[in-house]
Amino acid sequence: QCEEAAYEERQYPSGKWACVTKGEPMYEQSISMSFMKLMRYICKENSVGCYLGMTVPVLNEIHLTKEGTKLEREVVTAYYLPRVFQQNPPVPTDPEIHITERAPLRVITRVFYGMTTEETILREISLFWELLGSTDTVLRETYIVASYENPSIPQRRNEIWFIYRA
Repeated sequence: QCEEAAYEERQYPSGKWACVTKGEPMYEQSISMSFMKLMRYICKENSVGCYLGMTVPVLNEIHLTKEGTKLEREVVTAYYLPRVFQQNPPVPTDPEIHITERAPLRVITRVFYGMTTEETILREISLFWELLGSTDTVLRETYIVASYENPSIPQRRNEIWFIYRA
């Protein structure tokens, strides 16, 4: 019998992402609105007028308040552009979508299942810190929630990413 690893370390290369920033009253509202904008971009609302193809995971970059007890309102939702569009990304028709070149990223990641709400994310961050123990090699104010499946799937696979300091 193999037990699932508690967490793993990964390195991601630089690349171009389509990003939307929202600051709605609830985390779930921000990611839902942002994801719908990105889906319209992916499906046809772009300068080439065609379906771009879905990539996973979709990332939600979050920040904790100074006290570390709540999420800041502003969430960045990011969709990785397929390889064929990396050199020349289609221009979004929606002015709220920005194409961004993200630097290489080194993370420690842990899987969790279910809905992603502010409450579940704060719990996952807390559990991950308990597991890791005291370390100053990762950021304490910025985290990434990575989603691999459609938001309507009740037990969808997600990950919480702790970002290594540069």
